[in-house]
Amino acid sequence: MYSISVVVPVFNEEGNVAELHREIKAVCEREQYDYEIIFIDDGSGDRTAEICRQLKPLKYIRMRRNFGQTAAMDAGIKAATKELIVTMDGDRQNDPDDIPGMLDYLMKEDLDVVSGWRKNRKDTFMKRFVSRGANFLRYLMVHDGIHDSGCSLKVYRRECFKGVNLYGEQHRFIPAILKIKGFSVGEVVVHHRPRTSGRTKYNWKRTFKGFVDMISVWFWNKYAARPLHLLGGMGILFMLLGGGCGLWSVLLFLEGRKMSNNIIPPILTVFFMIMGVLMFVFGLMSEILVKIYFGVHVDQSYSIKEKIENKEEAV
Repeated sequence: MYSISVVVPVFNEEGNVAELHREIKAVCEREQYDYEIIFIDDGSGDRTAEICRQLKPLKYIRMRRNFGQTAAMDAGIKAATKELIVTMDGDRQNDPDDIPGMLDYLMKEDLDVVSGWRKNRKDTFMKRFVSRGANFLRYLMVHDGIHDSGCSLKVYRRECFKGVNLYGEQHRFIPAILKIKGFSVGEVVVHHRPRTSGRTKYNWKRTFKGFVDMISVWFWNKYAARPLHLLGGMGILFMLLGGGCGLWSVLLFLEGRKMSNNIIPPILTVFFMIMGVLMFVFGLMSEILVKIYFGVHVDQSYSIKEKIENKEEAV
């Protein structure tokens, strides 16, 4: 029997939360799981909060304002108490009936993470086009080994999130972040249903933020523990260029040319030397900051307004 926490961020989903809760509950009871359902209300302005307060069993977390899906997911994951954590969207496009197969696959293959792959998506053409472009860039930069990082339906072992804090739009890159830390990641094909109620929350701003976070994950993967390798290497390159320009200036001087007519080489020498020293110093400072980062607690970027736990009454 699996022990699972189902974590679902919701935002203005009054038409979906009750039915989604019913579907999740039905699957968990059919499979006889030891389960808890956690809905995180990311500052909804409709009747989502009112409906959630009436659902049982449910852990309901309400954010003080709209902090974004990543912050809501982070809050839900931190509130989870079971051995396995299942995350999914609140728009009912993820199918709770996929959960048993994902749990079985995680156990069978002895994985730490199983990500859903929406092979046959039920989204608009433009949304699929943007998603495929983002997945291609992610493949080039992050190499997390999965096809569909944007699918929120995922299963994790609880220990994956020890010491992990999520920011920005990083919920898309959780498998990549965990793979960097040495956790094993797998993927299975899941159903994707068309949205039947509410409006999509995705727009160009979230796409842009996701791209910026992708660069952050790439940098973290390559240079987080050794920023001096990047910045120091660039500093040495600039100093070599400065040395080359200095040699050029000396040769021009030895040829008897007037420096007033050849001012560019000396200027480039000074510029490259200063940039080289600065980059190397920044690299050393970054090394110090990284050591401080790994040695202190990082504050969370959101604030929770209330927590309510509705337990189902014994029959």
